[in-house]
Amino acid sequence: MALDTVLIAQANPDAAQPFAELGLKPDEYARIKEILGRRPTSSELAMYSVMWSEHCSYKSSKIHLKQFGEKAVKSDALLVGIGENAGVVDVGQGYAVTFKIESHNHPSFIEPYQGAATGVGGIVRDILTMGARPIAIMDPLRFGPADAPDTRRVLPGVIAGVGGYGNCLGLPNIGGEVVFDQTYLGNPLVNALCVGVMKHSDIKLAKAAGAGNLVVLYGAKTGGDGIGGVSVLASETFESKGPAKRPAVQVGDPFVEKVLIECSLEIFAEDLVVGIQDLGGAGLSCATSELASGGSGGMKVQLDKVPLRDPSLSPEEILMSESQERMCAIVAPENVARFLEICAKWDVTATVIGEVTDGNHLEITFNGELIVDVPPRTVAHDGPVYNRPLAKPAYIDEAAQQVVNPPLPVTAAEIRETILTVASTPNLADKSWVTDQYDRYVQGNTIQSQPDDSGMVRIDEKSHLGVAVATDANANWSYLNPYEGAKLALAEAARNIATAGAKPLAVTNCLNFGSPEDPGVMWQFAETVRGLADGALEMGLPITGGNVSFYNQTGDVAILPTPVIGVLGVIQDVRTRTPMSFKEAGLELYLLGATDSNLSGTEWAYLHNMRGGTAPIADLAKEMRLIDLLLEARPLFGAAHDLSQGGLASTLIEMVLRFNVGAKIEIANPGISLLSETPGRVLIAIKSGEVAQLLALAAKYKIEAAKIGITGGSALDINDSSIGLDELRKSHTETFKKLFG
Repeated sequence: MALDTVLIAQANPDAAQPFAELGLKPDEYARIKEILGRRPTSSELAMYSVMWSEHCSYKSSKIHLKQFGEKAVKSDALLVGIGENAGVVDVGQGYAVTFKIESHNHPSFIEPYQGAATGVGGIVRDILTMGARPIAIMDPLRFGPADAPDTRRVLPGVIAGVGGYGNCLGLPNIGGEVVFDQTYLGNPLVNALCVGVMKHSDIKLAKAAGAGNLVVLYGAKTGGDGIGGVSVLASETFESKGPAKRPAVQVGDPFVEKVLIECSLEIFAEDLVVGIQDLGGAGLSCATSELASGGSGGMKVQLDKVPLRDPSLSPEEILMSESQERMCAIVAPENVARFLEICAKWDVTATVIGEVTDGNHLEITFNGELIVDVPPRTVAHDGPVYNRPLAKPAYIDEAAQQVVNPPLPVTAAEIRETILTVASTPNLADKSWVTDQYDRYVQGNTIQSQPDDSGMVRIDEKSHLGVAVATDANANWSYLNPYEGAKLALAEAARNIATAGAKPLAVTNCLNFGSPEDPGVMWQFAETVRGLADGALEMGLPITGGNVSFYNQTGDVAILPTPVIGVLGVIQDVRTRTPMSFKEAGLELYLLGATDSNLSGTEWAYLHNMRGGTAPIADLAKEMRLIDLLLEARPLFGAAHDLSQGGLASTLIEMVLRFNVGAKIEIANPGISLLSETPGRVLIAIKSGEVAQLLALAAKYKIEAAKIGITGGSALDINDSSIGLDELRKSHTETFKKLFG
């Protein structure tokens, strides 16, 4: 195929171009022509198409995401906020921590192993580009019904991909979720989070500053896998018959990435880069345009110098390829020799492909012919912005009228049957089948991981300074009330941090929704963003960045609105953390927080096919008082465990099975007490001699505290009901083995 150059584009303004096939609307194509004053070349069209895709440009969400800036929390801890590859916060002792969560949903449905693996690889590189050493990952996952044939296809591959890539990188997987619901059938959610640590002076940014500085591409060679990749796959709705875009899924090599990490960190240690960007979604199109846009605005690139695995790739394919394990650095000429020397030491391919100019255009040539000549900001940042129609879905008011009254246990036999049902239902059953495929302890700094409420890692081996991270979402509540659902997810993640003894510090998010072209979905999204922005402002937690994933639907069936909220907290000494469960008998069990009778959105209601009712209203002022109580009373606690999905029933099951120490529980109204998921509650274990101090602190912070039992024995006894721990463990642990082998 003949090269389509700028000169040819000027000489043939009416040449037909496949803009629609590349996902561009007629008015978007017209705007590109207006920007350039001519039709785009085929390479320019390729760049605009991937960079203006929903996944890369946020064109349907930008107008709402502005609230995160307008309602921004002024935090002394925030070092780098929204707009860079990842947010960075100060955690003390000269350390900075960066963390972010992103989605790889559609690629993981098409090719589960590689989709999930490259999702991990991509988020790890985002953290690396900030100048940080990646130290841990997490994976909030959602699938269709656990017994659905397609779930049996997708879930094992996704788990293997997350584990395979993370394990090979030597990164501990310290937390996540596995949730099942009918709406995720055909649209699994594969969200990946990474945490990295650095010194303040090590922070790197994505900018191409300084005319004469060189553009260096290093890492793996560019191949034909991932052309269009996530930028295209994540920007369209799957048809009910399913997609046929397997070649668009990237193929990862974690061993190449591991070497790339170590090579990059040595380069950073010698301060050899002016700016850096990884090649993720939209590949070279993104890296070159964003670096140029973030710097002086001028850059020249020789595309024929890009090392290729497949020499038959066209310029357009090279620009659109999302081949993994690649980075793009801006390096001063005097540092290039040393940069290349370090790459050679690590056997990492590195090539100078261009230079920063004092102009304001990104110019790309191929074999001496000019094929791209664009203002880089128009590609990277000034794409279309849509204020899409939104309308409150009719189901909201209809659901609110529904009476949620699933059968509740009263007798000893009914309580026993309820506990065994809760223990074995897929959403609440033991997830060891999943987590045993992950290395949770590599690097030797993991303090806690699954099934704890949050993951925790030590970042300084002398002072024992550490960070804790939790990710949470209750899509059932978001479905009933997206505004409150976002606040409730934020509160739960922050509570999980504090339950372990860490102080919540900052927020990231991955907002997973159906098609933005559906006014009902856009209403869900707008309400979610409003709720998260308001909630973070009220709790004083800065939002450091995140990700929006639209078009998660098959035909007309959209997923439940699923805002996954990640909260990071700091703990001065990880040795003082509060464990999730108790190891000894004779501890008193106190429930902090009040329980109400609303079962809307609970797992028990879901098990009885009830999805209506009204979501709880988040009381963030009380949540903050509870967090303060948990942090001040931490030295008193023998154990603490958040109550969330599955309520007190699930919390008790997990606590007694963790160290095989039973408990005797006495509760009034056992059905509501066991199965309500009222937010803002924590179950703690405490020595009898410490109770007076606990009650005094609870009164100080105006948090209800009620004794419900005592630890000990070889059974979980609730009122007159008794279940031996061996029987309970069998019920809790066999579900995933039966489902997935």
